[in-house]
Amino acid sequence: MSPAMHRHPQSGQANLTAILLFLGLIVSGVWAWKRLSPDMQDLIIDQALPLAALVLMALVSVWLIVGKVRKRLHRRAERARLITLLEKQTSAEKRLELAFAIIEVNEYRRRGLETIAPQLQELFVTTLQRALGDKQHRVRGMAASHLGVIGDDTAVSHLLAALEDDHAYVRSSAALGLGRLRASSAKDKLAFVSKEDWDQTVRSRAREALERIR
Repeated sequence: MSPAMHRHPQSGQANLTAILLFLGLIVSGVWAWKRLSPDMQDLIIDQALPLAALVLMALVSVWLIVGKVRKRLHRRAERARLITLLEKQTSAEKRLELAFAIIEVNEYRRRGLETIAPQLQELFVTTLQRALGDKQHRVRGMAASHLGVIGDDTAVSHLLAALEDDHAYVRSSAALGLGRLRASSAKDKLAFVSKEDWDQTVRSRAREALERIR
């Protein structure tokens, strides 16, 4: 008999034991409750239960806060690790992959990436200009949307050019990037795209960008 077949009966037995213990606790609780005096029952209902609920709420709140802090610390550590790898990497392709990963780990925010923002912007702009051809449309699109996270005003002209891309995914990503940058200088172009582009997703992204800019 295989180890997996051995584990299955053991798992079922453990579940059955847990269910029986749970039922035993319920029965014991009911038995104990019925043997309490009415005054003691009223005391528990009026004071002990509300206090227990408050304690439980406090414990849950602390647990949630601790979880958020741990998640934030983990994200910062991962971000630092990826930045170190980026600064050591010499391959352009690997650097781009790391740049995408850094933005994603940082939850699509610029804060915390100020020191490497120029490097990231240069990578994304270069990708928009050089990753040509239909097979590279996904890379161009990711560069456009990520440029909206990390870029400054000088990135607007590159995103406007990307709104003319042959592939709809790149155009929609460029509209997303312009919205993230809140590029007021792109309002006229986005307004045109929101009405005239043949792709529904591109039109929708352009409208969303205009809402963010306003």
